[in-house]
Amino acid sequence: MDRNATIFVAGGDTLIGAAILRELSRAGYTAVLPASVEPNLRDGREVDAFFNDYRPEYVFIAAGSSGGILANQRYPAELMLDNLLSAANAIHSAHGHGTRKLLYLASSCSYPKATPQPMRPEWLMKGPLEPTNAAYATAKLAGIALCQAYRDQYGDDFIVGIPANAFGPGDDFSEENSHVIGALIRRMHEAKTAGDATVTIWGTGEPRREFVLADDIARACVHVMNTYSDDMPINLGGGRDVSIRELAELIRDVVGYRGKIRFDAGKPDGMPLKALDSSVLHALGWNEATPFRDALETTYTWFLQTRQGGQDARLVTAETVGD
Repeated sequence: MDRNATIFVAGGDTLIGAAILRELSRAGYTAVLPASVEPNLRDGREVDAFFNDYRPEYVFIAAGSSGGILANQRYPAELMLDNLLSAANAIHSAHGHGTRKLLYLASSCSYPKATPQPMRPEWLMKGPLEPTNAAYATAKLAGIALCQAYRDQYGDDFIVGIPANAFGPGDDFSEENSHVIGALIRRMHEAKTAGDATVTIWGTGEPRREFVLADDIARACVHVMNTYSDDMPINLGGGRDVSIRELAELIRDVVGYRGKIRFDAGKPDGMPLKALDSSVLHALGWNEATPFRDALETTYTWFLQTRQGGQDARLVTAETVGD
């Protein structure tokens, strides 16, 4: 990317979108559009007017509402519609106004539930989705297919990244919309503060997930924008997965909660394993930088500072964990 070119991050107020904005600033890109000018991505006319006015040469799409299992069960229509409209409007307007390159961020839950592990892009759309987030995942698959369609028909350099489950400062810690790390940090902290003897967690604790700090994913996004051009989506992961049980125990330790953890096997687990084969990304020279425990500690510190400041951790994350 030209460091003086106009760059637009759609979804600049999401977890990954905000991290991409930070990374672009850190890396010295000088004409990055601020999140404050972002149009309503659900409004096609407004999006097209925005692209006509600003003519961004490079576009990152980290937009679209998301949530964990609870949000996906309660609001599948809203999640699907928001992601469909955001992707369709931004991709179409990028094509219409001469964007040189676009990176669309899909989701690891776009893979079939029974796909071989670690997951490879060629297995997308080769089987049924995990039912607990099928509507959201279908919208993400549509975004992938739309990028490929514009690439095939018009030769647009539109690429797709599939990030591992993101977390970090700026995450959503609310009861309704948080993903597994945000939810566990909040619940362990509240249990510690209240002196509760037990924290109950949905599912068996056996499913395994791959987690990467949002700022590391942002570095990967900028890296692939500079080094990758292909119609096949590229996985953006660090190559490490943990069970929900291991994660809960680690977060309990980071938070300093001394009570017991109980798993409610009557609640859904989601996919049994979600791990990405990110060998293509690593061959391009990118590797995860932040040790997992350090990233969790940084996230908890941000959570404490935000709560103590009297604010609510309100940002909606860009990618769903599915738990």
